[in-house]
Amino acid sequence: MYYIFVNNKPIILTTIVEKETDFKNFLLKDVDIEEAIKVLKKKKINSIRLIHHNEETILKKFLKKLPNVIAGGGKVYNNNNEVLFIFRNNKWDLPKGKAEKNESIEETALREVEEETGVTGLKIVKPLETTYHLFKRNDKLKIKITYWFKMKTNFKGELYPQEAEGITKVQWLNKEKSLEALNNSYSNIKLLIKSKK
Repeated sequence: MYYIFVNNKPIILTTIVEKETDFKNFLLKDVDIEEAIKVLKKKKINSIRLIHHNEETILKKFLKKLPNVIAGGGKVYNNNNEVLFIFRNNKWDLPKGKAEKNESIEETALREVEEETGVTGLKIVKPLETTYHLFKRNDKLKIKITYWFKMKTNFKGELYPQEAEGITKVQWLNKEKSLEALNNSYSNIKLLIKSKK
């Protein structure tokens, strides 16, 4: 089962057909994504489910339906076990950004975290979940695939929000403050912060 977010509501990719309640079922092979999103926007609908018979190929088939934008990001911890957050578009988020040509996804994640926050001395500890969300750019629907990494740093310097990217604040948040920030964040970020990884 995979979750692809449209704002804070998920498109769920699944092989299981259930009776519709607060969700709508569509067959993945026939679905018109734009139409499905219109259904998802309805108040009474909490999610839509795209059904496909094969768990192994379901994600690949979905990703072929839209242009893909590849990004890398970090859930960064300092020596106090605080997590590095950015504040952009009036929401708390984790630093991430688009991959550049000839760059590995790890290089992308490290570069983007540094550019967006000013934090240096980053080390990747391990990969985390990959997240998916749909967005519109120039009236075209695209899917952003973000590869996340757990990172550590001994950095104690000043934090610099990358204002050119619309980032107005960068802060280290302890566990309690991180959970508080999730009240004004994105579903993908909630998954990452609450993850035990």
